[in-house]
Amino acid sequence: MRLTDLKPVPGSRKNARRVGRGIASGAGKTSNRGHRGQGARSGESKRFGFEGGQTPLFRRLPKIHNFGFVKRREWVAVNVGCLNKLPANTAVTPESLLELKIIDKPTDSLRILGNGELKVTLSVKAHHFSQGAINKIQQAGGSFEVIQPAAPTRGRRQTGS
Repeated sequence: MRLTDLKPVPGSRKNARRVGRGIASGAGKTSNRGHRGQGARSGESKRFGFEGGQTPLFRRLPKIHNFGFVKRREWVAVNVGCLNKLPANTAVTPESLLELKIIDKPTDSLRILGNGELKVTLSVKAHHFSQGAINKIQQAGGSFEVIQPAAPTRGRRQTGS
């Protein structure tokens, strides 16, 4: 094999379209640019959002700021392998994990995942469990409970009267 024998795979390269080579070429006369007008001229390029001079849509609509902001839940994930540090028959809650410094901050979005092996019987309370975590907790003889986050209070603040 020689360098001159190397060729691209058949069908991987496509010839460039030759425009303006006569009517029979299929892209002749106006070279697929239409008839006259701004788009038919050489050097033509319109900026994003340009609508031919009429007031563009982004200027006609009212400006609603922060409309796309959606408050998302920040999940704190803990693997079952990290729970082996705890003594047997312990009730595991987000508060107890915070005291043991397994998680960094108080959360209402604790997710228990199934990575690692669980060798201790525990009673785990969290906001979400993966199926693998549920299986490993039950195999170790423990139990799990899904807890709901506290509902945010809305409206006026209650006074102590």
